[in-house]
Amino acid sequence: MKIGARALNRATLARQLLLERQPLAVPDAVRRIVALQAQHAPSPYLALWNRITGFDPAEVDDAFARRTVVKATLMRITLHAVHADDHRVFREAVQPTLYASRLGHRFAAAGLTPADGEELVPALLAFADRPRTAADLRAWLTERVGAKRAEGAWWGMKAYAPLLHVPTGGPWSFGERASFVAAPVDTPPRGRAPSPDALRTFVLRYLEGFGPASVADVAQFTMLQRTPLRKALLDLDDVVERLEGPDGTTLYDVPGAPRPPADTSAPPRLMAMWDSTLLAYADRGRMIPEEFRRLVIRVNGDVLPTVLADGHVAGVWRPADGGGVEVTAFRELSGATWDVLAEEAGSLGGLLAGRDPWVYGRYRHWWAKLPEAQVRVLPGP
Repeated sequence: MKIGARALNRATLARQLLLERQPLAVPDAVRRIVALQAQHAPSPYLALWNRITGFDPAEVDDAFARRTVVKATLMRITLHAVHADDHRVFREAVQPTLYASRLGHRFAAAGLTPADGEELVPALLAFADRPRTAADLRAWLTERVGAKRAEGAWWGMKAYAPLLHVPTGGPWSFGERASFVAAPVDTPPRGRAPSPDALRTFVLRYLEGFGPASVADVAQFTMLQRTPLRKALLDLDDVVERLEGPDGTTLYDVPGAPRPPADTSAPPRLMAMWDSTLLAYADRGRMIPEEFRRLVIRVNGDVLPTVLADGHVAGVWRPADGGGVEVTAFRELSGATWDVLAEEAGSLGGLLAGRDPWVYGRYRHWWAKLPEAQVRVLPGP
């Protein structure tokens, strides 16, 4: 079966709850969409506002506090928010990448080896059996590796050790001064390949949230090597479907997962920074037209808060004076699209007013680097 580019876009939007908001509890929504980028604390909230009817940010606070949703270093060695039931298998699946990459240059510059890191993990997790600040954990490492090595050791261990971020207050649960607690794990991680079961489960979860997808897409999302991913998909041959993508690439999918018709209407959306839909594929064209890619994914990896129109990135947004939203459109948008964006801006303004009216303010410098485009300020609530 062949599937076109527009149908692939609609499949992603359907699975990511972006065709229509759903009346879901926060943990259930996170489980459905698999993983939310969480480098910046507001992003999971804004991502869920885009996906849940009657969204209440207090429910996200509660999910993080109860650890039904957890924040940790996972895919692509970046912070993600995932359902607690998914964390263990996701963490095991990406273990080789964390071992190879995060116990990296700063850890090595401190004169430490990956083997040293593995030796430190069990005792570090025992110390982090209750919430510990970054300063607590650096002090703990100082006692074991010395003051000169402690900073480099912490740089490696805060991502390599299976630690969860603990809410510290503030408008979006997590402040700039991080706190950590040990994740529940059966055994401390080692620098080995994940179990075949863990990798297969992980691949299936990815396909549920982002399929149909190629081996290259899964590798992009996970930063894992393609060879074990191909092996996992081969092992799942009687479980997954194969499709032919627009360019002839083999795509894999979970039978029965949503694949709406290509002509399905897609409503405009004001997306969070680093929304996972923009980063889940090797072919970013599924969501981002090529001519706009460098405008929204900056050279240092920042992914600006985007505007979706007809399911694709059509511009960017930022807060404006008076609780409004400033939209910069990279292409002509219809009057109907602007009308819906105005409604979205009013809702978003209400959310931000109660939390952080100038969300993402530290990234405002990127707007000076955008080309001339149509700019409108949409009023707040």
